[in-house]
Amino acid sequence: MQLPQSIRHHIDGKSVDSVHGGTFDVLEPTKNTVYTTAAAGDAADIDAAVAAARRAFRDGPWPRLRNRERARVLNRIADAVEAQDETLAAMESFDTGLPITQAKGQARRAAENFRFFADLVVAQTDEAYRVPGAQLNYVNRKPVGVAGLITPWNTPFMLESWKLAPALAAGCTVVLKPAEFTPLSASLWAGIFAEAGLPDGVFNLVNGIGEVAGDALVKHPDVDLISFTGETTTGSTIFRNASDRLKGLSMELGGKSPAVVFADADLDAALDSTLFGVFSLNGERCTASSRVLVERPVYDEFVARYARRAAAVKVGDPADPATEVGALVHPEHYERVLGYVEIGKTEAKLVAGGERPAHLPEGNYLAPTVFADVPRTARIFQEEIFGPVVAITPFDTEDEAVELANDVRYGLAAYVWTNDLRRAHDVSGRIEAGMVWINSHNVRDLRSPFGGVKASGVGHEGGYRSLDFYTQEQAIHVTLGDVHTPRFGKDGDQ
Repeated sequence: MQLPQSIRHHIDGKSVDSVHGGTFDVLEPTKNTVYTTAAAGDAADIDAAVAAARRAFRDGPWPRLRNRERARVLNRIADAVEAQDETLAAMESFDTGLPITQAKGQARRAAENFRFFADLVVAQTDEAYRVPGAQLNYVNRKPVGVAGLITPWNTPFMLESWKLAPALAAGCTVVLKPAEFTPLSASLWAGIFAEAGLPDGVFNLVNGIGEVAGDALVKHPDVDLISFTGETTTGSTIFRNASDRLKGLSMELGGKSPAVVFADADLDAALDSTLFGVFSLNGERCTASSRVLVERPVYDEFVARYARRAAAVKVGDPADPATEVGALVHPEHYERVLGYVEIGKTEAKLVAGGERPAHLPEGNYLAPTVFADVPRTARIFQEEIFGPVVAITPFDTEDEAVELANDVRYGLAAYVWTNDLRRAHDVSGRIEAGMVWINSHNVRDLRSPFGGVKASGVGHEGGYRSLDFYTQEQAIHVTLGDVHTPRFGKDGDQ
């Protein structure tokens, strides 16, 4: 893998430096050494990128292509992504600290996102309503305009594809602001899109700090909508800053997702799923099952087995195929997670991990950490940690399980483990979460809605909901028969 000496913006088909020449250092997480610099965008760079996107939308061919023609480009993009699978995975693992085996899966999913929306936009139908003998009403679906896309640093390339694919399929032009911690794989999009034949100006990328470049994108008067994935506090700021111009918003925010394990569940399967759900992707995932609620009759057995399994998780070099948990993304985030671990030691019982593995003296490494007997008032129960840290809490009744599951500000995902069919459906429906999996870990279906409730987000994407977000519907009414309108002022015709 060849690393770039610098990472630049991509605006109107060209690779460019920042208008004011600013840069920032980019670290790799296994040693926290600087491996490159990236252009630090500000309002001037956002202005240039938005102007290019607006020209491409107003004057260019992309919004006016037929859906089938756009779909052909999206499929070529998927081909190009798949052709770079090994390179993308290596870059993602190097830049984020994700284990290489998990990074490979992200590259394949990115390609599938483009194929999915290529198919969906061709299959899309619009409503038509006929009033016999009087009127035909139909819906004209049009791309909204310039979409501002702000993406996070966990699995960055794949999550960028979640937004890019439907926005482009709908006919929008875009300005992407990737996370500053992980700009490496995002720098590949420009070449992929050029190879696939995407017109200049349709895709633009500005690197930079969220409080500067991201803020300028949100506030820009020529940006029609914002899609954001990230933490809840930032989402609240975006909500306020976008309100003056009533921009369309789709925001997938933080989570503190419960996994509810009843005594009649398949405990082997529940253990596999809850361990994978919080320790895969280094625990840096919004849908992580970071709170495990276990029914009292099986609680002690579950905790003991969970702790043994967590202690056996292989922590190591992200490039090693045997690694199950790699390095956390950045020293700033690493210190934040360590802070929660120290808080947890004062609030609950530490049964596994809680420190740096002895064989990894440098880099952002943390042994998978398990706290048991965690009270609902604990900060590690209530607050999103976004690392390989889990809180396990007992419950006695079905009602208590639901109450515990809902007793946080978040409502993104939940997992229910039971062999009682009635209970499975009843408890799932009572949990305040945008998504619930029954007897399963997080298996994503691109057709279904993705998003949360409460502090976990605004709006849902996925399937046709994504195309709805990036398009606007115009109702057109055509009269078929004689017009019978009350004749106001008819005496004026005499």
